[in-house]
Amino acid sequence: MSSARAGAPRITSHPDGITAVDTEYIRPGLAAAHILQHGGRAAVIDVGTNSAVPLVLAALGELGIRRDAVDLVLLTHVHLDHAGGAGALLRALPEARAVVHPRGAPHLIDPARLIQASIAVYGEARYRALYGELVPIPRERVITMHDGQRLSLSGRALQLIDTPGHALHHYCVIDLEYANAFTGDTFGLSYRELDTPAGAFILPTTTPTQFDPEQLVRSIDRVLSYAPRAVYLMHYSRVTGVPELGESLKAQVRARAELARRHALTADRATALTAEMRALWLGLARRHGITLSEARLDEILGKDLELNVQGLIAWLDRRAAARA
Repeated sequence: MSSARAGAPRITSHPDGITAVDTEYIRPGLAAAHILQHGGRAAVIDVGTNSAVPLVLAALGELGIRRDAVDLVLLTHVHLDHAGGAGALLRALPEARAVVHPRGAPHLIDPARLIQASIAVYGEARYRALYGELVPIPRERVITMHDGQRLSLSGRALQLIDTPGHALHHYCVIDLEYANAFTGDTFGLSYRELDTPAGAFILPTTTPTQFDPEQLVRSIDRVLSYAPRAVYLMHYSRVTGVPELGESLKAQVRARAELARRHALTADRATALTAEMRALWLGLARRHGITLSEARLDEILGKDLELNVQGLIAWLDRRAAARA
């Protein structure tokens, strides 16, 4: 059930004490923070940008969760659409600690390098408009995760697993008792506007700068090894039919890597890859039964297409540098 009250955060209630909060990143329905409730305590899984913080706090209020009842802010990785608002959120949650991959933790404690890397991807004007000023997280409020670590949310076991491929600083959260997985960007993106009677339409994310196809396929397999009944994506929230989605993701990752290799020496790689990947996505959409116009599909997926192509080019450049 989704809220529609004017001025309220867009929230969607899911089973097992899970609520999705639309972070309003770029457009509604693109990115979701998740609130997990259990035994009178709560965790927030991914945050969104600074502009999402009031929405997450309002959602906690609507759910009747006191701010001092939030124990954990689990950040699957430090890309700013997921973690940009973490420092500001922690200022409002007095008992919470941020759980961060060891490769990402230094960048949230001192975000200067993260800011510069993000400006390199987005350009300074767009970066400032999307993300504003990052609030550093005090070192003493950071838990640096390790692979296989278990945390308890009032007795509810959450296992953290290292999942590179989208980013080297990425982990996923396995909700062991309830067979859920919170996967950040490792298990791709699936917008609800693209659902059909065949189910969810899913695409992998190959955004800059650390995409690695072999790592990503292994990480998808690792998520699948836990046999989750549902996977919660940042983009956008709950999907089921997980085994089939996982196989589709792996096939698409391999297809994109092959497409990129074919264009490794093409003069204008970005243009060629954009055209071919758009055609690939359109074909997948039509086979899935999506009847939206090409213009509407471009509106929904255009920014992802741009960033995914950039990630493929970054991967090609790293491969070339390693062989030089």
